[in-house]
Amino acid sequence: MGGAAWAGRLLPGSPGAVPASLPMDRAGWAAPAVRSGAFPDWSRFARLGDGTFDEDADPVLDMKPVISALKAQNVSVIELDTILSNWLTDAEFTVHMGKVKSFAQLAHAAGLRVVMYYPSLEVISTGGEKGRSFYKNGDGKSWVQRSLDGKPNVFYGSLVVWVDPGDESCWVSPNSPWRDFYLSRVKALAGTGVDAIWPDVPIYFDGALGWCDGSSWAADAFRADTGLALPAKADFTNLTFRRYVEWRHRNLLRWQLDIAAAGRSVNPDLVTFVETVSMDYQYATLVGLDGAYLRGAEGVSQMWEVDILGNYDGMRHATATDWTCLISMYKYARAASGTKPAWAFCYGWQADDASLVMAELLAAGCNPYEVKSPYKNDSTDTAMRTRMYAFAAAHQERLYNAASAAEVGVYHSSASRDYVSPTPGTGMYANAVPPAGVKDWWSTGSREESCTRQAWLGEFRGTVKALVYAHIPFDTVPSPGLAAADLARFRALMLPNLQAVSDAEAGVLRDFVAGGGMVVITGPAPTALDQWGTPRGEYALADVLGFRKADPLPASKDNHFGKGTCRYVKDLPGLGFLSSSDKAGAERLLGPVRAAAPPAVTLAGDERIHLELSRLGDDTIVQLVNFTHFADVPRAFTITPTTCTVTLTVPAGKSVKAATVSSPDAASPAPQPVPWTASGAQVSVTVTVAQYAMLVVTTG
Repeated sequence: MGGAAWAGRLLPGSPGAVPASLPMDRAGWAAPAVRSGAFPDWSRFARLGDGTFDEDADPVLDMKPVISALKAQNVSVIELDTILSNWLTDAEFTVHMGKVKSFAQLAHAAGLRVVMYYPSLEVISTGGEKGRSFYKNGDGKSWVQRSLDGKPNVFYGSLVVWVDPGDESCWVSPNSPWRDFYLSRVKALAGTGVDAIWPDVPIYFDGALGWCDGSSWAADAFRADTGLALPAKADFTNLTFRRYVEWRHRNLLRWQLDIAAAGRSVNPDLVTFVETVSMDYQYATLVGLDGAYLRGAEGVSQMWEVDILGNYDGMRHATATDWTCLISMYKYARAASGTKPAWAFCYGWQADDASLVMAELLAAGCNPYEVKSPYKNDSTDTAMRTRMYAFAAAHQERLYNAASAAEVGVYHSSASRDYVSPTPGTGMYANAVPPAGVKDWWSTGSREESCTRQAWLGEFRGTVKALVYAHIPFDTVPSPGLAAADLARFRALMLPNLQAVSDAEAGVLRDFVAGGGMVVITGPAPTALDQWGTPRGEYALADVLGFRKADPLPASKDNHFGKGTCRYVKDLPGLGFLSSSDKAGAERLLGPVRAAAPPAVTLAGDERIHLELSRLGDDTIVQLVNFTHFADVPRAFTITPTTCTVTLTVPAGKSVKAATVSSPDAASPAPQPVPWTASGAQVSVTVTVAQYAMLVVTTG
């Protein structure tokens, strides 16, 4: 292994370099441009399954049966996960590329596509605890990530499910010579004929150590970028540490861009999907990978690893609030991938919980990779996968080409996530205490890890829950690279506990209100911090709020600004609704939203029906997901069908021509005609939902 060290800013024209003319993100770095049509249809309509083969696999006897079985399950893209996680010599790697090429040829002959899994910063040495290993006998000691106090990010066996006892896991610095070594292998992989590359875990792994990377490679790069020395320890009161927190997001962004550029330098049609484990919750702060930073980049999107409550239990002991957390994660994934495909894990433990998870994934507009938790080489249930994938294939245009009709946005502030009230735990779900007998829960069991205990995340998640329960269509709006075009289709924008903003970000929000938009901003310090969490002398949006820091902080205030309005609420009503279903508090959020953006659809039925609204040509599409069985406390999993009535406003000059309902819960995915009633400009349809239903109303 070898290669030159990389540190500092990228030169114009180098892989991952960002032209200075592009829009700037919260730290003053340009957001990559989107090239229209950069992602082919096969990737936009992807339905994924694992196709791992052994090193001695015969193409005819072993590979072809795997491909045939996946095709029969309605899989359209095979994720190939072989031995690339392991420490391989150049000779071993070259031989293996020959096998990958054979597999890709066989898959293409069967009409399927192939994406190759290749960890980007983790090197596993089989038997490395007692035998030879990358860290002990290779370049690992020099290239390894280190904590801020200098400890190497390497561990042995059983800490995580993917590292077997006796094996070594070594996490390398993206700023070390590993960079050139890995990119050279990506180029070789791109020449095998695979259709896409899946770089895994581009993170500063926190399982063994916290707050990496403190290596000399990272120190040189951080100094070149910021002029600062690395902080000595994790301390959110220290500006240099806060700069380091944000720098890690940008540093990993450049690493991902370089990987995609390396692959495309060999095969211009190659696309890249980066496995991204950090979702809308606090984990991105801890491991450095903010998925939304990649939102505008061409040729590279994400494979979102959306975790469930229990590795050996799935969502079987979820509360209703936990389901809204899952909804929040999938909707964040869809938004943070921008206009590109958003591939996502669909974990399950049994067929029924797995299909309900997939229902939420489909409703959010993500592409499913259905797997049995906690690994990804098996289906939860092949009959269920075949049935669900058949539905997705039959309705792919409506699932992935329809335009969202939501006129309400919920703002996800990366800076506020990073700097507002840092607390222990990721806040992935609300229910942090596992039921008796359930092992491998998402948390360690401490209630402090719940999102209900986190000021920023809890307010964000509670706002999502309030909108879901009110059946108000909405979309998530990620903050990195925010531009006016991101807000153009919204009439109302929720700004939950928004505290940390850049001047450029505040300018976009100000213009939205001045142009006629309505915002609801909550929390005790509205826009009081800059993009690095440093207190401002004045609120960034003082003019929009209608008060200044020197004024007494009002409990609530309505302020007209330009052609728009701002509703401010001092406390955190979203957090209250998340933790205790405080409906009066939720209405303080929803009242002004309903007034500014009256929903084009209403639903009469249980509040625990998730509704999504989109349009494709003359079709209005309403997706319904039923989690009515779930309550404030966990209960045994079952499917409880429910009936609701959906009412739509018909566009002026149009009349209803047809109404159909489709469902993967039915014997066939084909649309079935259903009756409707019309009253003036509105049409109503009654629908019974087992787990998922798609209502399509066609006008003309």
